[in-house]
Formats: sequence, C-alpha cells, structure tokens
Amino acid sequence: MQTQTKQFTRLTIGVIAALVFLQSCTEHVKEPPKDEQFVVTDSLINRLLIDTVRNPNSETDLSFSAKIAPNDETTAKIFPMVSGNVRSVPVKLGDRVSKGQVLATMGSAEMAGFDKEAISSSAELRNAARSMKLAEDLYKSGLSSARDMEEAKNNYLVKQAEEKRSKAVLNLNGGSTNGTYTLKSPISGFVIEKNVNSNMQLRPDNSQSLFTVADLSTVWGLINIYESDISSVKQGDEVKISILSYPDKVFTGKIDKIYNILDEDSKVMHARVSIPNPGYLLKPGMMATVQIASKSDVNLPSINANNIIFDENKNYVLVLDKVKKVRIQEVEIGRKSGDKAYISKGLQPGDRIVASKQVFLYESLKD
Repeated sequence: MQTQTKQFTRLTIGVIAALVFLQSCTEHVKEPPKDEQFVVTDSLINRLLIDTVRNPNSETDLSFSAKIAPNDETTAKIFPMVSGNVRSVPVKLGDRVSKGQVLATMGSAEMAGFDKEAISSSAELRNAARSMKLAEDLYKSGLSSARDMEEAKNNYLVKQAEEKRSKAVLNLNGGSTNGTYTLKSPISGFVIEKNVNSNMQLRPDNSQSLFTVADLSTVWGLINIYESDISSVKQGDEVKISILSYPDKVFTGKIDKIYNILDEDSKVMHARVSIPNPGYLLKPGMMATVQIASKSDVNLPSINANNIIFDENKNYVLVLDKVKKVRIQEVEIGRKSGDKAYISKGLQPGDRIVASKQVFLYESLKD
C-alpha cells in the first residue's frame, strides 16, 4: 500500500512538470513578432536615379508613324512612245542610272513608219523646191501667171513644214532609221520600278509606265496624322525621324506640306517632310517613327513616362521628400507622347521623383 502511494505521488509530480513545460512552450510560441517597418535609408537614396519634373513650355512632342517615299519632284515615270517587241533590257530594278542611259530597246513597226514619213517628206520637199524654181522662171519669161508662181511657193512652204514635222517625230522617238526604238532615262537616279522584260510585246494602248527612275538624294517622309492631333501639327514644325535600320541615327527636317484631306481607308491626314539623304541610307518603302515638336496651347509639366507606376487604375510616382524622404504621390496624366507624360495634377515643376527601382519601393511603402 505504501509502495502504491509513492508511485502515485511520482506520477502526479511528473504530470504537473509536463504541464508546466507545455505552458512555457505555448507562451514562447505565442510571443508576437517584432514590427519591422520598411525604411528608406540615405544610402539607398544615394543609389537611386532621381529625375526632376520639367517646366511647362509651349511645345509638345507628338509621335507618329511615317513611310519613306521618293521625292515626286525628282522622279520620272518613263512610258514607251510606240508599240513593238522588247529586244533587250540592260538595267535591273534598283540599278543606278545616268541621264541618257539606255533602259530598253524595241523593234517597232511604228518607228519604221516614222522613218518612211521622214524620207517621203524630204523627197516631196525637193520636188516642191524644183516646182517653185520652175514657176519663178516661167513667170519671169512671161509664160505663166503670178497666181501659178504663188501656188508653187505655198506648196513649197507646206512641204517644208511637213518635213520638219516628220523629222521632229522621228527624233522624238529616238531618231532610228532601222525601226529600232530606244528608251533612255531622262534623269540620273535609281530604278525604283520596272514593268518590262525582254521579248515582251507592247500594245499601242499600253498605259503602264515601263520604268520609274528617282533621284534619291532627297526623299519624302509621309507622316500619318490622326484626327485628334490634326490641330497640333502645322507647316514648318521641326521633326526628328528614327528608322529601325539605323537605331543610333536621327534624321531631321521640317514639315513642308500638309495634305488637308483624310484618307478614306485609314482615316489619317498626311503631312510631308523633305529629308536630305546623303549616302542614300533612306530607301523608299521604309517605315519610320516621327517625333514632331509641335506648338501647343496646353502648358503642363512633364516627366519620363517610365517613372510612372500604374496600380488599381491609378497612376503614382515616388516623390523625394525632405521630411519623409520618399513618399507615394498620385498623379493625373494630361497626355502622353512617346516617352513623355504631361502631368495635369499631382506634381509641380522642380519636384524630384525616383527614376529607378520605383516598383520595388512602391510595393514596400504602400503597405
């Protein structure tokens, strides 16, 4: 009996000790964690890129797409003046040609006809000259009337004019006397369009140009202007043109013409800028991005659009504050153009904003 009492006492002491141990463990687990709030230190700020809100001005940068096109004023479309069979085409698309260079030769029955007319008119002129000389001699001898002599002179003048016309037609078409028609380039430049090959038959009613030759020392940039921006673009505005093929090069120019009609399909208005093209870097058909420094009646401070954080349908920036160091500031965007955002509310010119790691800082500070 005494032994059982001792065992019971030991068991009770063990249970009590276990309960005490569990209670101490439970209290240790339930200890609340220390509140560690994110702090922007001076050393962190020194490693950040800081941008300054720029002052408003009367200019705004607008971004548009554009297409490089040949200058129409230095472009020649070349049509055949006669029909016939194409014998040879010594030039290819893209070739550089000189003024007067042969582009194609043709065998033409029309050319043979022009030569025949020139020969016939020359023969008729010689006959008319002899008839006039004879009429003058007869008139002087009293064997013919003044009327006969006058008719002979008029006939000579008609035949003279006919010979000039026939020779002019022959020369206009190359001057060949063997039925060969030669197509030559009227200007120096590049062959940018070619619609003819050897052995092709050209009909008299052909209405398509065989070649287009363009002087590409100056090209046009045809800019697509959307309806919402038409009022912001004016003739004389300076432009900067970027081409995908030359990412590190910027071409410049000024708008020299605005086409005041909308394209029915694309619903855009076109504007034209003439671009000097040394080295012929710009090719017709290239696509371009155009930045236009346009005069604007809206004066808004601007920042780099990449510094803006979009969250829950609102826009924010991180402002460098003397008291709080870095604070979240909601902003309203008046308009965006390229990499610029014009701020209508939330920032003042001269404010300093964070321009690197802004998403990380925003997520850390907003909680």
